[in-house]
Amino acid sequence: MAMHRPAAGNARRWVVKVGSALLTDREQGINGALIEDWSDQIVALAGRAIEVVLVSSGAVAVGMQRLGWERRPPEVHLLQAAAAVGQMGLVQRYESAFQRHGVHTAQILLTHADLANRERYLNARSALQGLLRLGVVPVVNENDTVVTDEIQFGDNDTLAALVANLVEADMLVILTDQDGLYRADPRSDPDAGLVPSARAGDPALLAMAGPGGSAGRGGMLTKLRAAEKAARSGAGTVIAAGREPAVLTRLAGGEKLGTYLAPGRGRLAARKQWLAGQLQSRGRLTLDDGAVTVLQQAGRSLLPVGVTRVEGDFARGELVTCLDGAGREVARGLINYPADDARRIIGHASDRIENILGYVDEPELIHRDNMVML
Repeated sequence: MAMHRPAAGNARRWVVKVGSALLTDREQGINGALIEDWSDQIVALAGRAIEVVLVSSGAVAVGMQRLGWERRPPEVHLLQAAAAVGQMGLVQRYESAFQRHGVHTAQILLTHADLANRERYLNARSALQGLLRLGVVPVVNENDTVVTDEIQFGDNDTLAALVANLVEADMLVILTDQDGLYRADPRSDPDAGLVPSARAGDPALLAMAGPGGSAGRGGMLTKLRAAEKAARSGAGTVIAAGREPAVLTRLAGGEKLGTYLAPGRGRLAARKQWLAGQLQSRGRLTLDDGAVTVLQQAGRSLLPVGVTRVEGDFARGELVTCLDGAGREVARGLINYPADDARRIIGHASDRIENILGYVDEPELIHRDNMVML
């Protein structure tokens, strides 16, 4: 079961997920000391040229404490109210912790529906990547104030995996109150050994996972499933103890802490397979001979100037098929412009897009990272 474990410090973009059980203290509320410690470490990672998106649970738990509730209510509207109250306190703590280093944070509230809709998916992706380019630390949480079923049955482990797919992260780090995945429950079996590494999605791992605790909705099972989802876009996952001193910087330094779950293939290859297998084509682009040659031989992005015809009614972010002059399919990918706008800019150089449309999202119709050659 053991896998080769690459140095986490070689990964340039991490998604770090922090669970409710770490963030809250029954007696003192938010664990401000841990938040400050993690912020110190994330700033140190930036000094190593590692970008971090932080996915943080805890809004409902913090809201319950602020409202003086000792038990989690079953009513969805009360949980939504707790999330609204708690999110304020959570964001304030993160902002204060990072401001000690002169680093800005940004609050991003998402639902699973945001990431299932292709246009909203690309909007969120553009916003997050823009924040990372600005040196801002995005703090992502599920939008518990507006969701319904998710607030009862969702978990931020899954959200973190979807965010890892979204921002094309190299590494997902799930910080929890356990040291990692054990071969058996260490509370009942003191001799249970820690699994140092394995393949994400290995069915043998599921038998080792135990139930979640009362503070959060997740458990080891959701973390294993999150690792499997992150692996679909080629990200490896580390499950480690959030209270371990300097856990993030030590991981970046090469220490093999916690449990590492390896993806089955490289990041880009996995992402392209996901694109090819998950979506149905919503339209067709006919390319000139020069564009076909550039795509097939140079592996470049598809620019508007190389397209001669647009067919179909598609939105930004949907999958389209690319054809050569004889009607043969040569590629497919996620398009950056809706059909009507694509028709207006084809045959033109990329520096003309803004003049034609009045705006510009990307210089490419389809970026090479969002394209699969056939």
